[in-house]
Amino acid sequence: MKSINMLLNCLEMDAPVRQILVGAFWTAVLLDTEPVACGLASTLRAEGGGPWPPVTEPGRLQQRSGRQLAELLRSGRILEASIGMAAFNALLEIDESALTELNADEIILERGTGRRVAIVGHFPFIDRVRAAAAECWVLERHPGDGDLPAEQAAEVLPQADVVALTGTSLINHTFEELLALCRPDAFVLLLGPSAPLTARLFDLGVNAISGTRVHDPELVLRSLSQGATFRQIKRGGGLRLLTWVKS
Repeated sequence: MKSINMLLNCLEMDAPVRQILVGAFWTAVLLDTEPVACGLASTLRAEGGGPWPPVTEPGRLQQRSGRQLAELLRSGRILEASIGMAAFNALLEIDESALTELNADEIILERGTGRRVAIVGHFPFIDRVRAAAAECWVLERHPGDGDLPAEQAAEVLPQADVVALTGTSLINHTFEELLALCRPDAFVLLLGPSAPLTARLFDLGVNAISGTRVHDPELVLRSLSQGATFRQIKRGGGLRLLTWVKS
């Protein structure tokens, strides 16, 4: 877990935990800061009978500090790792002057038009990328029409000029394996609300990060608690989609 250790070691702040919410699709952690900091991550669940119970200390996690909660990112229990990722994102201190309000699909289309593109995870913009790219492979754990099974990553990723990796690869601990399959000259983007907006990822070989910043925690938590998908939260206006491209 070299990448996880590097990320956790880069945290400079800590704060008490105000609230943890594990929603149907997204997990949020709120910290007792001024203003309140909120981090998001995908709510992932173990497939094929993972460790049980999925969270070892439910009801007592709020007794941990934000940094202690972020340590759950190392957990082999994937739901605990989701909580850890949300806590990590809440703790990140970000200079937004380095970021632009740009969606991930805009970066992929800018870099991938007429080139070979591989995307890990099926995102809503896939059809647009398929229309613009010379070749577009989509790798999915549960493949839909036109997708490839995730097990074909070793065959596909070395062929790609542009690679988009989902931020959930940090939660399920496949990030390093996938990154190692990318060519050194490939443009690698880490995307999704789970993706942490930290320059440490540039040191690992990522070229751009597309993530989120929550500016209305109350609205976002209310939506999550009622089963909102990310697109519904985005429409509600409680967060911003931001991209950081390596200089």
